Amino acid sequence: MSGLPSPTLVDAHHHVWDLDRRPQPWLRETGLEPIRRSFTVDDLSAQATHRIAGRSLTTTVVVQCTASVPETEDLLALADRNPLIGAVVGWADLTSPSIGDALDALLAGPGGTRLRSLRHLVQAEADPGWLQRPDVARGLRAVHERGLGYDILVRAHQLPSAVRLAERHPELRLVLDHAGKPPLADGDLADWAKHLRLLGAHPHVMCKVSGLATEADHATWSSQDIRPVWDTLLAAFGPERLMFGSDWPLCLLAGGWNRWGDAVQGLLAECSDAETDAVLAGSATAFYRL
Repeated sequence: MSGLPSPTLVDAHHHVWDLDRRPQPWLRETGLEPIRRSFTVDDLSAQATHRIAGRSLTTTVVVQCTASVPETEDLLALADRNPLIGAVVGWADLTSPSIGDALDALLAGPGGTRLRSLRHLVQAEADPGWLQRPDVARGLRAVHERGLGYDILVRAHQLPSAVRLAERHPELRLVLDHAGKPPLADGDLADWAKHLRLLGAHPHVMCKVSGLATEADHATWSSQDIRPVWDTLLAAFGPERLMFGSDWPLCLLAGGWNRWGDAVQGLLAECSDAETDAVLAGSATAFYRL
């Protein structure tokens, strides 16, 4: 009906970087050559043209890439002047005794009101118990005290640590990035699924339907390859705790934003309108207070 607002579509996970301003050393890894350049929000807008369930992209959440407070300051300033960005997932040193002061400075700085969550690259930590360290627990308490959430970035074999995190911090709003990176390329999802169900049993944990195409065969994946993961996520979390994310521009390695969006639309085909709205907008809006 004319005059009604258009349905919202939130991309709950994307990145931007300017290599001239701030290098990204992780881009030196083999296989990342196609994205070894700078990416802006305008690049995302130009790529994200596919309508998902009749919705065009309206809001995004930009996520940190490096363990760098200056990068987070850049992202917050960018969010302050770009209306597409509704929230920022930033970084600060959770292990630092002065983590509270660091968070206060970020919140008080340019764009600080857009800071909604923190993230650390736990997937790169050699210590399997990093998330259970006492200094990290202290840092997470400071995150919670400031009304922020925490994005969990782990690989499938690290999911038991994420489950323990949820058990130890029932007060902290958590979201699992990229569904815990299920090993789609080798097809053995049993251990991943077991720990996903344990994590989903905690009502304060949400999960991003993101980054899955790059865990499958980049050239040949299809929505049918993703469906076993989707079915597990839907059973473990329900649509009200799942949120769509593109992981742009990394998704360019496996077909791009539009191909991923089309796959998600197919996965949502059997969902009700309310369930579709939760995955495409409602869950991210609630978690990131958009």
